[in-house]
Amino acid sequence: MTYEAILYDVADRVATITLNKPERLNAFDDHMLTEWADAIGRADQDRGVGAVIITGAGRGFCSGMNVAAEAGGSGVLRTQASVADRRHSLRDRVHPIPRALIQLEKPYIAAINGAAAGAGMDMATMADIRFMSTTARVGMTYVRMGLIPGDGGTYSLPRVVGTQRALDMIWTGKMITAQEALEIGYALAVYEPEELMPRVTEYAKKIANGPGVAVQLSKKLVYRSANIPFDEHLDMAQMAMFIAQSTEDAREGPREFVEKREPQFKGS
Repeated sequence: MTYEAILYDVADRVATITLNKPERLNAFDDHMLTEWADAIGRADQDRGVGAVIITGAGRGFCSGMNVAAEAGGSGVLRTQASVADRRHSLRDRVHPIPRALIQLEKPYIAAINGAAAGAGMDMATMADIRFMSTTARVGMTYVRMGLIPGDGGTYSLPRVVGTQRALDMIWTGKMITAQEALEIGYALAVYEPEELMPRVTEYAKKIANGPGVAVQLSKKLVYRSANIPFDEHLDMAQMAMFIAQSTEDAREGPREFVEKREPQFKGS
């Protein structure tokens, strides 16, 4: 697929997806959503990719749905269409993104360079780890439009910041600063705008060039263990450890420790 609404780049085993409609603060439409989902799948299938960064071009990360298009009835929600046509609007147009991320075992890291509002915050919250620019703000602004978070926010946000803070953000629709996001654990770190991408890329490269099987199995264990009993988690951990022990990287780790050198992981 040729991309027009996003940019896709791979370097040093890191795929970077950049939402590229800066004139509208990267508000998404059908076109961008289709390309975005395709890029996630492309990174997932590429054995030369070990981690994925999502960010935005210009001043915004993602301002959610294109409000002007929604008001005119041509947006993602198809507000002017019949009930039958609207019934699966999210499932067919927006939900391919979170469903693709469910399948993505590689680390997915958000570099929030500017405003992430409404569905834009939903999309940022789906990342495994979030870094923010000092100028960025995030907010669950759906309530200002008389709507609810429809893209996974009511599922993912409480798991990141807790139920009470999530409900506060959802009910008030307020925007919070990067510093506030850091304080509540939404962001892992905050950087000056010119430092954001270099620092996030450096972080992603370190993970992407590590023992890939161990990294991906660890991610799977963390998410799947959230809703199972501890004894079932231990069984899953035993199976995952058996797989990890069978890799070349598991043999390289002890060798580099004994030889006092940097490891040369191959991701297998």
